[in-house]
Amino acid sequence: MSGVIRRRVGWLAVALLLLFSAVLLSLAVGSRPIAPGAVWDALLHGGTSADAQVVRALRVPRTVIGVMVGAALAVAGTVLQGITRNPIAEPGILGISQGASLGVVCAIAFLGVHTLTGYVWYAFAGAGIAAVAIYAVASSGRGGASPVKLALAGAAMNAFLASVVSGILTTNARALDEFRFWDVGSLSGRDATIAGQVWPFLLVGLLLVLAMARGLDALALGEDVARGLGRNVALLRVTGALGATVLTGVAVAAAGPIAFTGLAVPHIARALVGPAHRWLLPMAALLGPVMLLLADVLGRVVVPPAEVPVAVMTALAGVPFLIALVRRKAVVAA
Repeated sequence: MSGVIRRRVGWLAVALLLLFSAVLLSLAVGSRPIAPGAVWDALLHGGTSADAQVVRALRVPRTVIGVMVGAALAVAGTVLQGITRNPIAEPGILGISQGASLGVVCAIAFLGVHTLTGYVWYAFAGAGIAAVAIYAVASSGRGGASPVKLALAGAAMNAFLASVVSGILTTNARALDEFRFWDVGSLSGRDATIAGQVWPFLLVGLLLVLAMARGLDALALGEDVARGLGRNVALLRVTGALGATVLTGVAVAAAGPIAFTGLAVPHIARALVGPAHRWLLPMAALLGPVMLLLADVLGRVVVPPAEVPVAVMTALAGVPFLIALVRRKAVVAA
């Protein structure tokens, strides 16, 4: 085993250990602190104590959804940065998350949907429609869906969808009251039903993007080089966009829009294991939940007994860290 591979395996092992620690913290820390021993006892042996009920009924579903959402956002951001060759590409910036938001707004305002489990399918639909529209706009005209055109189309679609969402909400006070609780981006109040609804899509999305890891490596070298290596560039972009859309739909449907994770984690992972996507994608899938769970835990304890939503904490905690990485030149170009 070469030194480079050993280093990558070592970082993956560290990330796995960090994920285990973040899961344990998520189960133990909150407005009601629970000792790690009591957490293990509740997981392994059940029980009817108050601590056991809190762990199994509230914190386990919340933690599972945090792992799913963190992995989905981080991998989606990695893929979007790969297919657009744009280091600031991520689901929120490219408009896919905003499409999911529009789906939820329409469900609340026009279809009478008023539950988190009901929002899931409309968020998926909105994300999918937005992704198709972005790709259709980018692929029109000369040159097809180039990285620059994809980024511009995504930014334009994001602004357009945000305007539509605002227009609906400003004319429907009830929809605004309901939507703002979902739109803040939080793991609080999510139960096992939501995890059961979205996990098949998470699995499909992850398998789809992992299968095209070598294609993303070729695309990173440029379109002409990728074609010279026998890759179908258009198919790679469509497949990558589909996988990223499914993963974004999973994340936004389960927890609402959560910014920054899909932007920062790919850069951190790339700095640790390099640009090869067969290493980069698994590292992002491990680091995404670590960032999200730690931000969620911090949000539970920073202003007790209230909670700060995880989307707020990821931005507050993540921006300075990314700035530090940039200053140290640790962020590797996509």
